[in-house]
Amino acid sequence: MKFIVADEVFEKMPFVCFGVVAARGICNSKTYQRIDDLLDKEIENAYQRYNNKNIKEEPKILAYRRAFEAVGINPNKYQCSIEALFTRIAKGKGMPHINPVVDLGNAVSLKYVLPIGAHDVSGSTDDITVRFSNANDTFIPFGSTEYDNPTDAELIYTTGQVIRTRRWIWRQSEIGKITGDSSSIFFPIDGFTDFNENEVHEARDELCSLLKEIFNCEITASGFVSAANTEMDL
Repeated sequence: MKFIVADEVFEKMPFVCFGVVAARGICNSKTYQRIDDLLDKEIENAYQRYNNKNIKEEPKILAYRRAFEAVGINPNKYQCSIEALFTRIAKGKGMPHINPVVDLGNAVSLKYVLPIGAHDVSGSTDDITVRFSNANDTFIPFGSTEYDNPTDAELIYTTGQVIRTRRWIWRQSEIGKITGDSSSIFFPIDGFTDFNENEVHEARDELCSLLKEIFNCEITASGFVSAANTEMDL
């Protein structure tokens, strides 16, 4: 299995980059107090930092809003995942604990102000690709059993014709959703080489370290994808 970013993506966003982590042997059905504490700490830090601020005007969020515009996504209609997290927290709404893997990803995401996804790849050997959609691609929204067909040329994470995330880092699918049974997981960390590349590397390395320490799992891949290196093995 590989993680591949299509050349056409870099034509629209030449500075986009991706930290990559893949792990297997995770037990996601238990409670881990350390993860609960990490997430609560980062929620409080985020609230103290952004309370009563206009999140969409913050420099670390603006970079993603501008990238959305570059690929034809209206950021006022579709918030990227990190903007949505910080907007919720800044309004004093906190955020729920979902399960250990998702909570750990969210904690690191909040700490570094970076979008971090989590995809269940248990039993899968198909490549995960970031590319623009076509008419044959299908998507099942969270909580639904019915397919939704996106418009053509929408930036997506996909496995074959099955979309894992719509509008780049807006909304994930039922396909690849992290559950208590998830044991093999792919984490993409989305950033920009001209803006927050250092944070992408730091978040990747910290996530790897925490996964090994907390879950005693195997890290099968830890790397970096950019215009200079557009794919890697997972």
